[in-house]
Parts: sequence; C-alpha cells; structure tokens
Amino acid sequence: MSVTLHTTQGDLKIEVFCESVPKTAENFLALCASSFYTSSPFHRSYPGFMIQTGSPASGGPKVSTSIYGSLFEDEMRPSLRHNARGIVSMANKGPNTNGSQFFILFASAPHLDGKNTIFGKVIGAESIETLAKLEAVEADNKGKVKGEARIKHVTVHANPLAG
Repeated sequence: MSVTLHTTQGDLKIEVFCESVPKTAENFLALCASSFYTSSPFHRSYPGFMIQTGSPASGGPKVSTSIYGSLFEDEMRPSLRHNARGIVSMANKGPNTNGSQFFILFASAPHLDGKNTIFGKVIGAESIETLAKLEAVEADNKGKVKGEARIKHVTVHANPLAG
C-alpha cells in the first residue's frame, strides 16, 4: 500500500505499513483519501533531522485530529526503527496522542524509538530527490518553515478502505 504526496517541491511516494500498524495506517489512509491533507503546510523543519506536516491548511500547526474522533494510541513495533532517512512517523505530544500530524526523517533518529509510531517510509529515487528539496527549504532557528512547502494533494494507490 502506498500514497503519493504531491508537494510544492515534487512528489513523495510513501510505502504505508498497513499490517504492522493497522490503526495508524487506517487513520493516515482515510485522511489521505478524504483530501484532509490537501494544502497542508510543512510547518516545522530541522535540516539534518526532520520535517513535519499534517495540520489542515486552515487549522494552524497545533491542530491534529484523527478519524476516530479523538487522539489515538501508539502502535510501537520493535522491528520498526527511526534508523534511516525517509522514515515516516506520527508526531505527538506524548504517549497515545496520535492524530493527523506526521514527520519524515532527514536522518537516523534512534532517540525517537519507542516514542513515535512509525507507519511508513519514502520510496523511489524521485521521492528521495524531493526530500532533499524539502530539506533545503528555509526555516528559522525554531524550525518554522519560511519558504513554500506544502502538500498540494494526495494520490492513494490501491486503497483497501475504498471498497
């Protein structure tokens, strides 16, 4: 299962780990399929670490919602590690506070293992190039993105929820 985030910097194809983290995958895919992420800004970026997105375009960076009506529990899996560029993980405010926000790693971040639910990874050469372009977008010293970086729309490939 995969999705393509069509961003202002290019396309990011993400393999979603549906079998490993089913509740997180269901939430992410349903939000993708409902156009929730359309026009969502990448609002935090730390080159060499990560970039974050997932708030609705009109909601501001503090909004994070889920399809379950409230924030939902973590799905930590020892086999899934924050060990590489392109890992996609849920942003949270502590244990069991997952919503719509997520981040993509620019580099390994093992200190996040056991703290954030990993649910996918960036795949393909074009996507790796797009990730490099996103990393180059200007941000201030607090991580606030100053350049143009947003999800234009999302394509869901072979969505099992649409049947």
